[in-house]
Amino acid sequence: MTTDLDTLLTALYVKIDDELEGRRCLGRPPRLTDSELVCLAVAQAMLGFRSEARWLRYAGKNLAPMFPYLPKQPGWNKRLRAALPLVKKAIRMLAADTDFWFDNHWIVDSTPVECGRSRPTAKRSDLAGWAGYGYCASHSRFFWGLRLYLVCTPAGMPILWALANPKLDEREVLQAMLDVEPGLVADRPGLLLISDRGFASQEFETDLALRGIELLRPSFKREKRRESEGLLKSVRQLIESVNDTLKGQLDLEQHGGRTFEGVAVRVAQRILAMASAIWHNHKTGQPVTRSLIAYDH
Repeated sequence: MTTDLDTLLTALYVKIDDELEGRRCLGRPPRLTDSELVCLAVAQAMLGFRSEARWLRYAGKNLAPMFPYLPKQPGWNKRLRAALPLVKKAIRMLAADTDFWFDNHWIVDSTPVECGRSRPTAKRSDLAGWAGYGYCASHSRFFWGLRLYLVCTPAGMPILWALANPKLDEREVLQAMLDVEPGLVADRPGLLLISDRGFASQEFETDLALRGIELLRPSFKREKRRESEGLLKSVRQLIESVNDTLKGQLDLEQHGGRTFEGVAVRVAQRILAMASAIWHNHKTGQPVTRSLIAYDH
């Protein structure tokens, strides 16, 4: 089967349109449907268009046969910001439609999402209070913005994700994420959660154990070496490569959002694009499920 952006968008449109059948209501239908909106959002992220104006010009010229109507930039921005619940639902729908959804091995990590660099931006931005100053030890840099917490399978399929102030404790954020959807853990007996040393805490590990989760992390020098720790190095590279896909190929930190809704939906847009590629590659039997090469041009 030919794997390219057109086939991905066609399959994604059919999948979303079928799943959203029950959401349709009486009244005048929008000229740009929810299914088309989600597909266009995925295409924008795949093709690397950070500017909405440039994206709409490109889509109007090259994607008109698939999407005969495109709103102007203000209308696109308004529809996209309002579509956050829809995008989140689409991410979950695609994840649940793969074999990866039933994997009882999860990997968790957080990565910076920069939202500004100047002091005036940090003081005047609508994100002030939600965003804040943080430090990224992996790249030895300070930043002003948010942290993206991502729980995914070894294949990179997103299971849970959240944006939080970088000053918040990583363990507290993860506990809150698990509290929101306790059924995800309950459906996976013997769940193994793989993390780095930032999630180390006896109290935290006890809390996870009560939820039925075993934490696997690197040991500190003062600790006894943990079982299966020798496998951690290769597994930890998986989450680093997932973050690299989001940042290097999907421009996670060049999102361009300036408001709470704008940043949230643009981050979700990039996670959806990655989930869509994994889903479609899995369905079409591609050897590398997280490859975006067939869709980014």
